Amino acid sequence: MEKIEEMLGMKAGELTGVLVDVAIRLAIAFTVLVIGFWVAKKLSSIVSKLLEKKKVDKSLTGFLSSIAGMGIKMLVVVTAISQMGVEMTSFIAILGAAGFAVGMAFSGTLSNFAGGVMILFFKPFKIGDYVNMQGEEGVVKEVLIFNTILTTVDNKIIILANSAVANGTIINYTKAENRRVDWSFGIAYGDDLKVAKELLLSFISEDSRILKDPAPFIGLAELGDSSVNITTRGWVNQEDYWGVFYDMNERVYNEFEAAGLSIPFPQMDVHVKKQTVEDSRILKDPAPFIGLAELGDSSVNITTRGWVNQEDYWGVFYDMNERVYNEFEAAGLSIPFPQMDVHVKKQT
Repeated sequence: MEKIEEMLGMKAGELTGVLVDVAIRLAIAFTVLVIGFWVAKKLSSIVSKLLEKKKVDKSLTGFLSSIAGMGIKMLVVVTAISQMGVEMTSFIAILGAAGFAVGMAFSGTLSNFAGGVMILFFKPFKIGDYVNMQGEEGVVKEVLIFNTILTTVDNKIIILANSAVANGTIINYTKAENRRVDWSFGIAYGDDLKVAKELLLSFISEDSRILKDPAPFIGLAELGDSSVNITTRGWVNQEDYWGVFYDMNERVYNEFEAAGLSIPFPQMDVHVKKQTVEDSRILKDPAPFIGLAELGDSSVNITTRGWVNQEDYWGVFYDMNERVYNEFEAAGLSIPFPQMDVHVKKQT
């Protein structure tokens, strides 16, 4: 014991007092951290609710509440360190130097923060907008300090760095009130172009979702290799876009033939059958979707969508493909495919 006292330069009683003092300071610092972080979480939540009551933009709400929470946490850490007896003047100097080094190391992260500020300042999009950024499409779910989060139409989560978003091209499909729908329909050479244009114009005029102003457009766009291609355009409200798109495709497919018009296509045959039994793995809500997506060069393409639990995704995907291939033929349906004849001569 005497050797320990001699090494530390203090008596046992003094050593005990120092240890007790350190223990008390550590306990106080720990308590400050626990309570302070709890307060920061609550304050962030309060800020978020207040901004929501003031009907502040949702993207700005999430960003400011995150900033508030982070600011309180930094203050709590500094307070806890001061409770441990660290001289704050020296600590701030060390913190400044460390901050510079960390800033250099995390320059990308800081640029993401700056990008987030720019997004919130210029507001190229808001929560709920459907956008295309960095080659990714989806609905904006959140704008955070460093990242912007998108949800795709098939419920995937995409996280994009704010710096890339702020410095890249942003396509906002929902910022404008109206959107133009574009179609390209092909008719055979020899078909009456005037009849085709009049029929398309009647389809447009009969659909109340297609706006009168700006006026719809119908024009002959191309004399293709196997078809005369007619461009058709109409303006709709944002929420009507996909309904109008699929309904027009279906009307053209169902009614062109009766008007003496044909949709040319290269001759192909592939046989598949119709599904007759429900797949219980495909959810009822959200409801499945089936729509005529395209009158292609060689086929009528039908888009089919269904929602499943994560673990069922690939099983449902492959099973549906197999059932279509195996069962369409019995229903009198065929899948077109290119046909070739290759002749090989016997080598002598």
